[in-house]
Amino acid sequence: MALNTARSYFDAELVADLISKVKGKSSLAILSAQDAIPFNGMKEMIFTMDNEIDIVAENGKKSEGGISIEPLTIVPIKFEYGARVSDEFMYASEEAQVDILTGFNEGFARKVAKGLDLAAFHGINPRTKTASTVVGNNHFDAKVTQKVVYAAANADDNLESAIALVDGSDGDVTGIALSKVFGSAMAKIKANGIKQYPEFAFGANPGVFAGRPIDINSTVNGATVKDHAIVGDFQNAFKWGFSKEIPMEIIQYGDPDNSGKDLKGYNQVYIRAEVYIGWGILVPEYFARVVEE
Repeated sequence: MALNTARSYFDAELVADLISKVKGKSSLAILSAQDAIPFNGMKEMIFTMDNEIDIVAENGKKSEGGISIEPLTIVPIKFEYGARVSDEFMYASEEAQVDILTGFNEGFARKVAKGLDLAAFHGINPRTKTASTVVGNNHFDAKVTQKVVYAAANADDNLESAIALVDGSDGDVTGIALSKVFGSAMAKIKANGIKQYPEFAFGANPGVFAGRPIDINSTVNGATVKDHAIVGDFQNAFKWGFSKEIPMEIIQYGDPDNSGKDLKGYNQVYIRAEVYIGWGILVPEYFARVVEE
């Protein structure tokens, strides 16, 4: 089904399709190996270690691995995406509209996946590439203080040391996120002229390394971000969720994306959608970062 024009919301099938695609493109979604927790609108989300979510202000504490863990309250953040399409969309059959919206969903999913990683890893607004005051300190770079200094020639040792930090905090490493630079460094490590980690060669993303899920993604570092690896208990100590209803607006007039091109002048309409996403790092001690200094 396509857009419910009466309510201007994505159909449930498109919402499911969107989140499924996000899960395949975001390192955090991949490594958490969770079904994202749906919630209603902009209300606060409360995450706990036992996978519960509520909308009430409970303040009880639960114990996990010797650490006292308070439920974490998060205000979801709005992610917006828009794209121009031919104004034929307005007069197309439902089947044709589905095709157009499915294509729109592809672009939306890529943007949301990248946005989730950049915001949750680094507190960055994906559009401006600067720190987001909305995210604040709810991101790995701010909360995860256990660090290893990156050395390309010893990338494998860096990884081992980071894992040891998590182990030393009674955490389990259930996932590893690497920058593309780190993956390349792993591919170059040799002993007696023999590549030690050929699974990383030629930019490959092996999916599993040393028995643990791994993802290589450009979102782990960037122009102003010096992280090269983040390891930890992504499956239990990180949670994320999304709004069940995704509003959509079809704009027929003006220049909504400030491109300097009037929609009517180019026989276009502008499809804009927004989704609220929230996340929580429940136990920062269960993570460690490999950082370039």
